[in-house]
Amino acid sequence: MCNNLIMSSYPLPEGFSEFDVFSLGSCLLVEDMGISTNATIAAFSSFLRYWPYGSEGCQTHGFHGFLTALSSIHFIAAIAWDRYHQYCTRTKLQWSCVITLAIFIWLFAAFWASMPLIGWGEYDYEPLRTCCTLDMSKGDRNYVSYVIPMAICNMGIQVLVVFSSYQSIGKKFMKTGQERFNCTTPMKTLLFCWGPYGILAFYATVKNANLLSPKLRMIAPIMAKASPTFNVFVYALGNEKYRGGIWQLLTGQKIDAQATENKSK
Repeated sequence: MCNNLIMSSYPLPEGFSEFDVFSLGSCLLVEDMGISTNATIAAFSSFLRYWPYGSEGCQTHGFHGFLTALSSIHFIAAIAWDRYHQYCTRTKLQWSCVITLAIFIWLFAAFWASMPLIGWGEYDYEPLRTCCTLDMSKGDRNYVSYVIPMAICNMGIQVLVVFSSYQSIGKKFMKTGQERFNCTTPMKTLLFCWGPYGILAFYATVKNANLLSPKLRMIAPIMAKASPTFNVFVYALGNEKYRGGIWQLLTGQKIDAQATENKSK
């Protein structure tokens, strides 16, 4: 009864069918594993078919989502840099360096995520109008002046760090013949999740993004929000030490380090 009332009270968003609304809402619900509260709120709103938290809630949701998204990209680059040191220079980062880097990443991401709140860039509803992100609909000077330096500082540099780090690691593995993991997977995952969003963001700087299908404009942010979920498999379950720790937690048995290393070759 309650579901029927919700369905009848609010019409479908323009350009979306019943299946589209339910499917996109389901995607956001599953992605809750990666973005937690932000995705849960978006999933709840998707099933309601409207945003129930007002304009201030939209701004908060957009800031929180962008903050976690940008920090996620930075931490991917930080992990790549750390792995480079571990496998290529045989040096480990000191805890003081790690903590400083983590604090810097959060503050740096917070700076860029907060700019739309004070007028440089803007947060607004995504095409489904049940969650909020960076507004790409206007494509005006304010948007262009924000998105280009933001993308360079929060995506371009990170892609170069990830690419160069894993390329060096790959060459090291080839020389030693001891491959611990697939060096191309992190880069492929990063581009797969964030490539569509980046392309859409830059497309909006030269063309009217509203001319694109609402569904197409909705897929890009959903893929970007899936990034933390993919990272669980790429960085946690793909690491022999994490796998060994999980196995020990579940079974109480330790995995022999030498055996794990041999399986990774």
